Amino acid sequence: MKVRVEDTCTACGLCCDTCPEVFEMGSNKAEVKVDEVPAEFEDAVQQAADECPVESIVIE
Repeated sequence: MKVRVEDTCTACGLCCDTCPEVFEMGSNKAEVKVDEVPAEFEDAVQQAADECPVESIVIE
């Protein structure tokens, strides 16, 4: 699975709290730290996407 964070991110940090192995806070928004999401973190990434208050996390 691949994931990206769109520019609509408000930097709330929820995704970083939910899955710090994949997401980190950049200067203006959350960023994805990996090219491909490891299988063991796919559920946490899906949870982060589902809970994102501005729906900025896109799973590809």
